[in-house]
Amino acid sequence: MAHPKRKISKTRRDKRRTHLKASKPQVAIDKVSGEPHLYHRAHWHEGKLYYKGKVLIDEAENIEG
Repeated sequence: MAHPKRKISKTRRDKRRTHLKASKPQVAIDKVSGEPHLYHRAHWHEGKLYYKGKVLIDEAENIEG
């Protein structure tokens, strides 16, 4: 293992680990509903829960049934 002769500052380490893409939220447009949403997140639109263009939950079905 590497053995440093002097301490490297935490600020320098943090600057190296920071990336622009990690700090900015990624926004996508759903193909089915056309709504903007965050990547890898389900989102509600008109009483339906969408994920990857598919309907997971339909509130109208849950209320009636």
